[in-house]
Amino acid sequence: MKCPYCDALDSKVLDSRPTDDDNAIRRRRQCLSCQKRFTTYEKVEGVPVMVIKKDKGREPFDREKLLRGIVKACEKRPVPFEVMENMTLVIENILQNSLDREVTSSRIGELVMEQLKNIDEVAYVRFASVYRQFKDINTFMQELRKLLTEKK
Repeated sequence: MKCPYCDALDSKVLDSRPTDDDNAIRRRRQCLSCQKRFTTYEKVEGVPVMVIKKDKGREPFDREKLLRGIVKACEKRPVPFEVMENMTLVIENILQNSLDREVTSSRIGELVMEQLKNIDEVAYVRFASVYRQFKDINTFMQELRKLLTEKK
């Protein structure tokens, strides 16, 4: 591991422990050359999930893009950022734990709507209106009726 202070390549591990979310290992290291200490994080590199877009194009799954969409849907709503980050993590874990290495963008959209429905109904309707591309007020009203029926 390269020292961030002197660029030496030799260091020793002083302490290792899992991060709070158990997704990485935090290591305290000491440079054998300058003796300064620094922290590194070790994370398992997963096999990338490819997203099949509506136009049949493919791109790697982008966690930040997913989070931006959720943040946009929850804009000016009483949804804490931590909840949005957790929702993103839940969806990412579902995708990573599936046996499929390719997922459609529509599947991701459905996962987002499932999560939003339980957190904030207004954010859900906002996301659904963009995701499902409602053509007119009638299709929008159908979605609202469906939401009200499920709520009972």
